[in-house]
Amino acid sequence: MIQAAGESVDGPALLRSIGLEPDEPLDVTEMIADDAYYDLLERIAAKMENAFELPLRVGPLMRPDDYGALGLAWKSAPTIRSSLERVERYCRLWTDNLTYEICDRDDGIDFIVHRFGERRLGMRLSNEATLASATSLIRQTSSPRFRPRTVFMKHAAPKSISAHERYFGCPVLFDSDRDALSISSEVISRPNHLADDGISRFLISHLEAEIESLEAEIPVEALVEREISRSLSEGVPRMSYVARRLATSERTLHRRLSERGFSFRTKVEEARRHVAENLLRESRFSLTEVAFLTGFSEQSAFNRAFKRWTGLTPTAFRSAGRK
Repeated sequence: MIQAAGESVDGPALLRSIGLEPDEPLDVTEMIADDAYYDLLERIAAKMENAFELPLRVGPLMRPDDYGALGLAWKSAPTIRSSLERVERYCRLWTDNLTYEICDRDDGIDFIVHRFGERRLGMRLSNEATLASATSLIRQTSSPRFRPRTVFMKHAAPKSISAHERYFGCPVLFDSDRDALSISSEVISRPNHLADDGISRFLISHLEAEIESLEAEIPVEALVEREISRSLSEGVPRMSYVARRLATSERTLHRRLSERGFSFRTKVEEARRHVAENLLRESRFSLTEVAFLTGFSEQSAFNRAFKRWTGLTPTAFRSAGRK
């Protein structure tokens, strides 16, 4: 992002402001907090004359190798679809603030980006950069002329979308119900130039070992609550959806939760409560927004549920936190 902004920003100073030393070797496993990253993007945007073009400049700068083993697994996958499937499965190894979903349609797929939280400018720029980067990676590893069928963005359009349409080479629809690339069946099955079955098997075994290690460190109930929390702004997710996000079956997930004394329903309630409490501590969210972001269609239903969880109304809880 800083490189894409060019001379309009002081790159080293921006990196140091989020705790990264510009002269140290790149460590793709080092993470920063969501809000720190979004703040960074917003500060960059404030320095640029055409900040809406920032994500489109980022896309071509990204390389598969920037993603470590996951990038190599992308390159060695046999088709575009299998590359995207690997991102869907293994993205947790390099980020914990988003997930990906491949949604099959009658005539292709939607490659969807899921992020939870306030749709502030920093998040909007990050979502656009993610879709621009995915498009660029496909062009680098499969077809330089790759174009999605349609690009969807949940946020409102910037003052001009002509740069977006030129970059993606297709219609870009804002104020949509998802952040996604729509790709046709014919295109999604195209081969990758560097597909290699032997390398691919080796990398997948490595990534699977890392995923298993990660899951061993985090209790299944925590993983389930995290996935539920990320989805609440779009409604309460089904157990089948969460199981798919965790690369397991619904039956296995039910068994693993039961073994630890939990049910999916109780984890939904706990996720909604924790998200609601965190949002209520931030004054920039109205009660209506908190209700929506915790999966309630009506504020009255949210008020009743929150009173049941905590013994306090949302207003009283917020007021108590300010004292």
